Amino acid sequence: MQTLNLTPPRKAVLQVIQVATDHPTATEIMDRLNQQGQRFAYASIYNSLRYLAEHGMIQELNLGNGVTRYDGRLAEHQHLICRRCGAVMESTAAVPLDFIAGIEKETGFRVEQSDVRFVGLCPTCWAELAAHRVRPG
Repeated sequence: MQTLNLTPPRKAVLQVIQVATDHPTATEIMDRLNQQGQRFAYASIYNSLRYLAEHGMIQELNLGNGVTRYDGRLAEHQHLICRRCGAVMESTAAVPLDFIAGIEKETGFRVEQSDVRFVGLCPTCWAELAAHRVRPG
């Protein structure tokens, strides 16, 4: 069994990510640490993020908008990304087993883990767009 080396910056970064509900970026993590009075170099933050992700303690999320975000929730869940405001939400709905079986049958690929992303409109953006639509009548 491998022993983890949780240096002070790694512990601090991990704690910020574990309590976050918004999938922070590296810059947001640095800002939160600074607000707590903890000062680390950007290199320490990035090295800590890489270490924590490589050791399976956090998830690194590349959600298609060119910004890497981080997630401390390791249990299976899906991500919903608003194409308008960029908000990231989560759902604990499981990926249907027949869907996974279909993928395996079609491709011969053995699925061990899934992370499904849904892109659309968050409730706030949906409501704002709906309020501006011209209604017939």
